[in-house]
Order: sequence, then structure tokens, then C-alpha cells
Amino acid sequence: MSTDWIRSSHSGGAGGDCVEVRSGPREIRVRDSKRITGPELAFPASAWATFVAALGGGG
Repeated sequence: MSTDWIRSSHSGGAGGDCVEVRSGPREIRVRDSKRITGPELAFPASAWATFVAALGGGG
């Protein structure tokens, strides 16, 4: 799994209201950038691809 978190380009800038994701071979993790030591959500990579495709991002 990558140790690098990627911040959403659609998240608010100066206010810090951001969502970050980190990908691995089998799962995607999502967290709130304001709470980097807080909980993370984990999704199977296939479910994440379906979610992104449904948003129009193409997977």
C-alpha cells in the first residue's frame, strides 16, 4: 500500500475541509485531512472503481 495520501482536488482549500485517499493493490483508504490520526474508511479497490465511475471520473 502506498504511504502517500492524495488530497482531493475538489476539497475546500483554505478551510482545510479535505478528503484524502491512499491506494493499495486490494483496497482504498479514505480519511479526513483535519483528523489524520483519526479513523479511516477502507473500501475494496473494485468497489472504489465502481464508485468513481458512477461519479463520472471513469474509474
